[in-house]
Amino acid sequence: MNITKQVKKRRIKEYALHDRDVGSAAVQIALLTERIRNLTEHFKMHKKDHHSRRGLLKLVGRRKRLLEYLRNQDFDAYKSLIGRLKLRK
Repeated sequence: MNITKQVKKRRIKEYALHDRDVGSAAVQIALLTERIRNLTEHFKMHKKDHHSRRGLLKLVGRRKRLLEYLRNQDFDAYKSLIGRLKLRK
C-alpha cells in the first residue's frame, strides 16, 4: 500500500519547483495521487477493507484541498499539474 522510496524520490524530482523542493503543493499532490492510486488497486482485491477506505477518503480530501489552494494561487500551474497527473477528463 505504501509507495517505495524510489517512487517517492522520482515523483519529487518530477514535480519539484527547484532542486531542494519537497513540500510544495504540486509535490504533495503528486505524492497523494500516487498513494490514492495504490490504495485504489488494493481495494480491487480487498473490497471489505473499510478501515483503509476511511484513510483513502481522508487522502482524497487532503488532495482536494491542496488542489483548491493551488488553483487559487497559480491557475496555470494548477492546469498543468492536473494534465500531467491525468486527474480530470
